[in-house]
Amino acid sequence: MHKFTLGIEEEFQILDSDTLQLRSQMSKIIEGGKVHLQERIKEEMHQSIVEMGTNVCENINQARDEVSYLRQQVIALAAEEGLKVGASGTHPFSLWDEQLITNAPRYDEIVNEMGDVARGNLIFGMHVHVAIPNRQEGLDILNVARYFLPHLYALSTNSPFWEGRDTGFKSYRSKVFDKFPRTGIPPFFNSIQEYDKFVEILVKTRCLDNTKKIWWDIRLHPFFPTVEFRICDVVMTVDEVTCIAALMQCIVAKIYKLHQKNQTFKSYRRLLLNENKWRAARWGIDAKLIDFGKEEEVPFHQLMNELLEFIDDVVDGLGCRKEVNYVYQMIEQGAGADRQLQVYKDTGDLRKVADYVVQQTAKGL
Repeated sequence: MHKFTLGIEEEFQILDSDTLQLRSQMSKIIEGGKVHLQERIKEEMHQSIVEMGTNVCENINQARDEVSYLRQQVIALAAEEGLKVGASGTHPFSLWDEQLITNAPRYDEIVNEMGDVARGNLIFGMHVHVAIPNRQEGLDILNVARYFLPHLYALSTNSPFWEGRDTGFKSYRSKVFDKFPRTGIPPFFNSIQEYDKFVEILVKTRCLDNTKKIWWDIRLHPFFPTVEFRICDVVMTVDEVTCIAALMQCIVAKIYKLHQKNQTFKSYRRLLLNENKWRAARWGIDAKLIDFGKEEEVPFHQLMNELLEFIDDVVDGLGCRKEVNYVYQMIEQGAGADRQLQVYKDTGDLRKVADYVVQQTAKGL
């Protein structure tokens, strides 16, 4: 039986302890952390972002331990420099044009190529890797898993504010990232040969130098034998991280299980899937998503129940029943965006929102 190992990457905000503004102090935190965290702490294009990534985890319990440990470490490293750390897809009020860009050839190249689209990409995501048996199977899994991306995305929505404004979106992060090329839900590919030919043309015509510059919401990772889910905002709490990661692991395992029996799940056109993604960005878990089988709108929780039924026969084998069931609590308490908006409604103060994000980032550690 294939082992669906996991890896989780989270991008965190580096904040001034007093003003809770973003601070371009990543290098101080990286220098402090490299000694014992090594490759698990990484720089990002903006110096007010720090990325933490787990080792390969055998199961969701190990992933929870790693995510908790890395959050503890980055919070401690920041505190040593008089800084705080927050997990939200956008900052409530900091301005992108006041943030410094990391001095590195890769980032210089992206900024030279894309200008203010790159400079303004001040967003924070969570990426989850799930191991695949081989690239062709990985592509087949990717083709089917695209359908569930808006479900996962709605749960993760955690970026309602941008530069001091309530945007009206539960996830404005994706609207910022949409300006990049090669983003969004990927197209359907019939074979790995077709996919490789597509990449070959892009490399040949200098659209990209390697497939890391394909920034789709889900992709075959260019260097690791994984499917990488990239659609989610970084979420506030460890409980939310492990719930969403467990759902992703179960989706991959279930699609693989169907393929082993020569069965599959119906594939839908990207144009249709994009309708659900837009609704998830705008309304989060309050959205009415489209059930394409029935060709009608249904409340988000109804489609989520269908997803839970779909994966039910693989959950216990993966040992993640508790994590998967946390989805009910997420729906009840609201996604990160809902909770941020409630704090703003109660206080009218975006600094209080940022402070709430900081508190939630450390919750349960």
